[in-house]
Amino acid sequence: MTSRRGLLLRLSALTGAAGLSGCSSLLARQAESPTGDLDPNPRADDLPIRQHAWNERLRSDGAGNDLLPRHFRLFMLDLDAAPSDSAAETVELAMRTLEDAYEFNSAGLLHMLGWGTSYFDTYGSLDSSPIRSPRVLSRTDDPDLQSFDAMLVLASDVPSNLAAAESAMFDTRPRLADAEVQGRLGDVFSVADRRGGFVGEGLPAAHADAEGVPADIPEESHMFSGFFAGRAGTQASEDRVTIDDGPYAGGTTIHLSRINEAFDNWWELAQSDRVKRLFSAEFSPEDIDRGSLPFAEMVREHASSEGTVGHFEKVARARKDGEPLLLRRDFNTIDGGQAGIHFLSLQERPRDFEEVRDAMNGWWLREEHEELRDRQNNGLLEFIEVASRSNFYVPPRDRRAFPAP
Repeated sequence: MTSRRGLLLRLSALTGAAGLSGCSSLLARQAESPTGDLDPNPRADDLPIRQHAWNERLRSDGAGNDLLPRHFRLFMLDLDAAPSDSAAETVELAMRTLEDAYEFNSAGLLHMLGWGTSYFDTYGSLDSSPIRSPRVLSRTDDPDLQSFDAMLVLASDVPSNLAAAESAMFDTRPRLADAEVQGRLGDVFSVADRRGGFVGEGLPAAHADAEGVPADIPEESHMFSGFFAGRAGTQASEDRVTIDDGPYAGGTTIHLSRINEAFDNWWELAQSDRVKRLFSAEFSPEDIDRGSLPFAEMVREHASSEGTVGHFEKVARARKDGEPLLLRRDFNTIDGGQAGIHFLSLQERPRDFEEVRDAMNGWWLREEHEELRDRQNNGLLEFIEVASRSNFYVPPRDRRAFPAP
């Protein structure tokens, strides 16, 4: 990955004698006129002002749950050009190319452009931004705490749409579907890391050759755990995760974790034990479908009587006004040959994610039973390990090119 010192040296050369003062001037202008001299986005009336407003564009199942696109690609980006009118126009035109080429839905292409801690640290005040540097949140993990300038999120039910969009944004593809490529993100950014994955029935079983996944994972599995993820009652609304006021209003924050999974032993457990570990001792396998699962406030009682607690009954305690704090758009991955999850969550502020992780740790239950440890008998913690963390701000659509710090 490009070092921050190396990036600053390159940007200093690009900005010349003006140093970063020219960047500051652009960013100040962006606050007043985000698209500069460009005409307003001709598709503005057809698209949600919130980049993260995907829910109305998703499929749903018979239980009313939103179904995420089946395929994802994430691009961690480092700036190769200093902020300028030209660079801002290139970024905006690149994103408009994606919008011109495909409908903004699962069958076409859903996308978000977020800006990371490195960007705010370099060009503004990270302390006053809506995000902060990622932190170690568990004594059982030692993640790589990462910082990038930006991240592009692409998602679609059609894998070829992702491949074509990647080629148009970061290679030389001249057209995308029926749209001419107006701008390329690769003219402004370099790709520091590329990540991918999938979610939905049949896809985990199709990748059962990855480390940590048994060969006989059921065909109907939605995730590598074998269970459906994303029940409506466990998800925050898009309104809940949107920043209400201030200079960043209308946007949201992303926390991205790479979580490695070791589910070989998981599948050796009886189905009733897997239900108990993922959900709660109050449920049997017959109770688990895709409908709502209201949890009783009995996690301490379960810890004391059972010597084990469920993942969801712990995190269900981290709520505000009775509603979840996170809107998860996480998905399976086999990047590097290792089964895992790219845990992509939206929340109004990073602290919301940290509160949920605190609840998930379950340390406050250790004294209830001697068999309940930091990892053992503590939800999913015995089977997962966080490998990396990073944070991003996702501006509204009309402020997505170099948001003013």
